[in-house]
Amino acid sequence: MKYSAQDEQHLFSTLLDPALADDPEAFVDYVYPWGEKGGPLEKYPGPRAWQRRRLRRIKEIIQANQNLELQDLIPKVYKSAVASGRGPGKSAFVGWLIHWFMSTRLGGTCIVTANTEQQLKSRTWAELGKWVAMSLNAHWFEVTATLMRPDEWFSKLLVEQLGIDSKYYYAQAQLWSEDNPDAFAGAHNPRGMMVLFDEASGIPQVIWDVAEGFFTDICPHRYWFVFSNPRRNTGAFFECFHKHRAYWEVEQIDSRTVEGLDPKVYQEIIDKHGADSYQAFVEVYGRFPMQSDKQFIGMDVAYGARDRELIPDEGAALVLGVDVARSGSDKSVLRFRRGRDARTIPAQKFNGLDNMQLAHRVAEAIDRHQPDAVCIDAGNGTGVIDRLRELGYRVHEIWFGGKADSREFANKRAEMWGLAKAWLMGGCIPDDQELIDDLIGPEYHFAGKGGDQIALESKEQMKKRGLASPDDGDALALTFAVRVARHDAPTSRKRARARCAQDVNYVMFR
Repeated sequence: MKYSAQDEQHLFSTLLDPALADDPEAFVDYVYPWGEKGGPLEKYPGPRAWQRRRLRRIKEIIQANQNLELQDLIPKVYKSAVASGRGPGKSAFVGWLIHWFMSTRLGGTCIVTANTEQQLKSRTWAELGKWVAMSLNAHWFEVTATLMRPDEWFSKLLVEQLGIDSKYYYAQAQLWSEDNPDAFAGAHNPRGMMVLFDEASGIPQVIWDVAEGFFTDICPHRYWFVFSNPRRNTGAFFECFHKHRAYWEVEQIDSRTVEGLDPKVYQEIIDKHGADSYQAFVEVYGRFPMQSDKQFIGMDVAYGARDRELIPDEGAALVLGVDVARSGSDKSVLRFRRGRDARTIPAQKFNGLDNMQLAHRVAEAIDRHQPDAVCIDAGNGTGVIDRLRELGYRVHEIWFGGKADSREFANKRAEMWGLAKAWLMGGCIPDDQELIDDLIGPEYHFAGKGGDQIALESKEQMKKRGLASPDDGDALALTFAVRVARHDAPTSRKRARARCAQDVNYVMFR
């Protein structure tokens, strides 16, 4: 013990009193030496405004769950997602949450992870150690490189006086592996469970899926907090603010609004990179960029094509792209494009069809719409192609890994997507969120002997990041696999020759 038995009893009673235990803001104000002369926090009067706002919200959630219990209803899991620019104090806030939970939810379990091992150990966990060391009850706990658990005397006291087995009473810095997500699983605790993700934008979907299982035991103390700079506009963290917003309480923090930070640093980022730059959105505004640093097609491009007014072009050729499903969760997609119009003829999407069934559906679509060209993904669609040819249909066999016509791209798939990206600047697509998600999902890298050819990540790599296979996006890209003449091409050439002759006459006789 650090204090006398009487003082220790007073500290224990104070921290376990609902006035502090159920009020994280009051806890943080009480246990740390804010403003003490000569102390480590001498120049700091207390938490920042955004931190106080989030701490007060937790108090409200605790009160709401207590009311649910009084009504014999199941308390809710509180899920909170915070995106911010650089430097507002996220790591300190994470440290306070862990310390508050361990000090007031005796016997509970806390799992902490981050996007990388270095972030987890040298920043997130180091920040926890710093705040615990400054606290009034630091002697309650032993903090090692990856574990925080009750000190031996405190553990003995819990067993003898409160009957609390400290076997599952710990906070753990837990690493994860995409290839072995089950190693991250297994934590359950009816006394309380807290999960924290730091720099969550870099944590893959499979780890989020595993973490969902931590909250199966019904209890009033279940919390899931995720924090990050919003570096990607795809993935699980992004979806907390978008597709899955109904399940998460979200906040985005502009670092320029946070007290105690130098505004000149943030203005320099804006001046250097531009107000609409990736760096300004991520490092300053705490907003998701329209295009991430490795993203091939930006959100602004995809949504622009969705919102653009369609101007019909009946002279353009009609092309059908067919992407064939690779696994049970993937879809086979048929998508049409006529010039700048990929909107008018609806896409067809199928699950669970074998090659013969899909070939029949493609044949029906050909008969109905009479496309000028049909391009089919040969990687998984050779059976479909063979069957259609047996039936007398002319189709193009497209190998995604084949050689591109342009030296700029590493393979045929990257080239098709490159042409689709350029087309989206003026093209029109339907209001189809699956298609938009597919288009903005893939990231790119450079490949080839000189490292100067554009290559897209594979569908398997996207799935590891928690994204669906971009089947609809590939189907649209396939409409750019071959060049197809316009219906009015001869007339167009005559007009071009006539314009050329007029230009020559003008130059010669002006």
